Amino acid sequence: MSAVPVIDIGPLADVPSTTDPSPPSAAQEAAARAIDTACREVGFFTIVGHGVDPDLRARSDALARAFFVRPDTEKAELAMARAGRAWRGWFPVGGELTSGRPDLKEGLYFGAELGPDDPRVRAGVPLHGANLFPDPADAWAEAVLATIGELTRVGQAVLRGMAIGLGLPAEWFAEHLTDDPLVLFRIFHYPPATAAPEVGIDEDAWGVGEHTDYGLLTILGQDGSGGLQVRTGGRWQDVAPTPDSYVCNIGDMLERLTGGRYRSTPHRVRNTSGLDRLSFPFFLDPSWTARVDPLPLDGVAAPADPGSDAAERWDGRSVFEASGTYGEYILDKVAQVFPQLTPADPPTGP
Repeated sequence: MSAVPVIDIGPLADVPSTTDPSPPSAAQEAAARAIDTACREVGFFTIVGHGVDPDLRARSDALARAFFVRPDTEKAELAMARAGRAWRGWFPVGGELTSGRPDLKEGLYFGAELGPDDPRVRAGVPLHGANLFPDPADAWAEAVLATIGELTRVGQAVLRGMAIGLGLPAEWFAEHLTDDPLVLFRIFHYPPATAAPEVGIDEDAWGVGEHTDYGLLTILGQDGSGGLQVRTGGRWQDVAPTPDSYVCNIGDMLERLTGGRYRSTPHRVRNTSGLDRLSFPFFLDPSWTARVDPLPLDGVAAPADPGSDAAERWDGRSVFEASGTYGEYILDKVAQVFPQLTPADPPTGP
């Protein structure tokens, strides 16, 4: 398989209870097989049948476009430094790095909305806290938090399919890794590639360069501009936008968890449409204190040499050498993207 398949996850999303002991239906088994094949052979797939209201996506798109045309001086009122360890808010074009090079994009970072009395917030645990919502704050809060809730639901349905495909109980992920997931939602604005010199970035800069995602599952909403490419079958392939769909890709922790059966596929973005491109990536990751260790799957074993995959990876770092909790792992990764926001001595739990 070299194409990015389209999979209807409706049967997996239509589960009355996460504690339902019934075995998977034939339709759920079929959807799970399709997801399993895509994860083994491509690492990317497009989902339909997700049940997300198109109006919610339209409202989010309208709010984002109105925000990103504001002057940088106004957007800077929501600068990420204001959120401290919560890592929320706005960063300017060139403010995020991939492999040490600035990306030709700007963005807004959001996460679960946590008040000051939350024990993780009181303890200063990074990536936990309150969001910085642009004006009109009520409209932004409603759209962002509804999106996080909906895509958490969708993500758990996709993970349900992966569990079935791996021969695990359907709710294995929800019970062992995503019972209290780290959820991260981003809105990115990619100026046209021709704008690079205007913002002091190399003309050959990518909106985001080659990389893999760090966690379990990414669910991406994108507008009609295109520009997303995945490396599969030894070549780069465009992932064309499909109306009312999301693009899913697996992250490094799923590659680690499955001993390499599922591969986190490199991807990149370059906006050659001549238009302003928006994307809406949502990351459903393990709980902060979870440990992600390879599963004993039939016919699959972690490499005998845990670092043997490093030379083939975009960052030269093995997914099998990671240790400790997921929180410790993601902090190390974030430090490479936003070194200026990295706490000198971050706590690892409440």
